Amino acid sequence: MSFTAKDVQILREKTGCGMMDCKKALTETEGDMDKAVDLLREKGLAAATKKAARIAAEGICDCYVEGNTGVVIEVNSETDFVAKNEDFMKFVRTCAMTALKQNPDSVEALLTLTPDGESMTVDAILKEKILTIGENLNIRRFTRIEGKVATYVHGGGRIGVVADFESDLNMNEAFADMGKSVCMQIAAMNPQYMNKDEVPAGDIEKEKEVLFAQIKNDPKNDGKPDNIVEKMVLGRIGKFYDNNCLEQQEFIKDSTIKVGQYIENTAKELGGSIKLKSFIRYEKGEGLQKREDDFATEVAKMTN
Repeated sequence: MSFTAKDVQILREKTGCGMMDCKKALTETEGDMDKAVDLLREKGLAAATKKAARIAAEGICDCYVEGNTGVVIEVNSETDFVAKNEDFMKFVRTCAMTALKQNPDSVEALLTLTPDGESMTVDAILKEKILTIGENLNIRRFTRIEGKVATYVHGGGRIGVVADFESDLNMNEAFADMGKSVCMQIAAMNPQYMNKDEVPAGDIEKEKEVLFAQIKNDPKNDGKPDNIVEKMVLGRIGKFYDNNCLEQQEFIKDSTIKVGQYIENTAKELGGSIKLKSFIRYEKGEGLQKREDDFATEVAKMTN
């Protein structure tokens, strides 16, 4: 069976694959369009398997809210260029919406689900995207929260935050603005704990040891007895709380108050109570090995 340039174009529109890949698929299947589609998808599976070993530490974090449910998700790509690709961003949003609506308990479970309006599973769509985009892609993690939820995405997807509030108030515009501001604080200041009461005793003891050593090693404190140094350590622990505990942090939009005070003030203004129950902050690629490209070598390969 023969095929035309128009057939190649149609196959490309159906699959999103490159023109040469489509031409090769039609050649191998003797112009059979359906078989060519299947062949490209099979190749996509093989390509995905090959690319899986390649480092994917770029990508984006995204958030999605519907009603009283919110989700934050991180999907990785190999390069920042692909992370800005509209098709990639649409895939990330599809994953987020599927996690939100179908409530899987893990990434592995998410991969088995079929998104609304799709005929393939998330896993099959992922492998198809790897084929068409040409990079290793990876759904790294997601968190789904039910409640009075606020979200914030910073820097085009560099950081994603979702926060859950407990309140006797409805989520009106003023409440939502407060929630977004708190999420912006979390994105900017990266608190490690909700408040000082939630800091594990072991973490405080470790911080005290570090501060003790810093003070003792400072030439200005040479000769000071340990009991004085210990008092200095206790004085600096307050700074540790201010830096690492969200409610004790200085509010980025008003340096005269703490974040906890800001939430309380908003609750009073709205005539009810508001308590921050939990928050999740994802930063793209945190903890992952970054891909290191040798630009000179790449150029040499292209020119040779």
